Amino acid sequence: MRPVNFDLDAMRSFVTGVELGSFAKAAQKLARSTSAISAQLKKLEAQVGSALFKKAGRGLALTDTGEVLLNYSRRLLSLNDETITAVSELKLKGWVRLGLQEDFSSFLPTVLGRFARAHPDVRVEARIARNADLLSRIENGSLDLAVVWGDVPDVGYRERVAELQMEWIGSSHQYLDWRIESGAPLPIIAFDTPCPFHSVATAALNREGIPWLLSFTSSSLNGLSAATEAGLGYTIRTALGLQSGTELLAAGDRGLPPLPSISLTLHRREANPDPLTERLSKIVIQAIRSEIVH
Repeated sequence: MRPVNFDLDAMRSFVTGVELGSFAKAAQKLARSTSAISAQLKKLEAQVGSALFKKAGRGLALTDTGEVLLNYSRRLLSLNDETITAVSELKLKGWVRLGLQEDFSSFLPTVLGRFARAHPDVRVEARIARNADLLSRIENGSLDLAVVWGDVPDVGYRERVAELQMEWIGSSHQYLDWRIESGAPLPIIAFDTPCPFHSVATAALNREGIPWLLSFTSSSLNGLSAATEAGLGYTIRTALGLQSGTELLAAGDRGLPPLPSISLTLHRREANPDPLTERLSKIVIQAIRSEIVH
């Protein structure tokens, strides 16, 4: 007896229809006719020798056979898609341009280096810059993807990478020990506006009626960290950007207002980019999430 070989296209139609709750929607998503989808389902039923659906009220529900086939179909399709990705990566060629925040400079260059060595025919160009510059370059096409702070609307395709807590950061050498009861203005170290960290922190201080002054500005995160370590003031960032010589502050002990979380989002011009941009997007997202977990 010859072994049965399931049709992966038919399995994909089956899984898509179940997940969308409609085979008409599955037909639209997969660019097939509803009659073609029906024929594929009949083929699957013939191969398993049993019905995949049963009546449930006015609709349909999966039979036990259908449940089993659904689970295995998902696994087979996942393995198929992973295989396609693995094979396509062997011949990746081209040029991809990536924009990053300075907060990632401690670990992402290593990840990008491994990617470049694995794909010698791929040229990766990375740019460290602030939100406004990166988003502008996504819009004008001079960057293929960028990771920025905040939920910035209407700038191509975006995907949330993580949600991180904003933190007050001071010197680990305790050169500055500001307390709210002193009545003195809080010296702030920050990028010039527009900067989401600057805006959120000063808004929180204003709501609490806490006086503040901008004691130091810099165009680089290293500059902010150096000024913070020297005790010129407190800065605002996340634990991801914490640098040597600085530490997270217990805000409540000093009377500092609590800060909200901030989104980290990946932006591209298109939702469905070329395979190279798509692959690098996944690697960057995975690297950032792994760093946050650790």
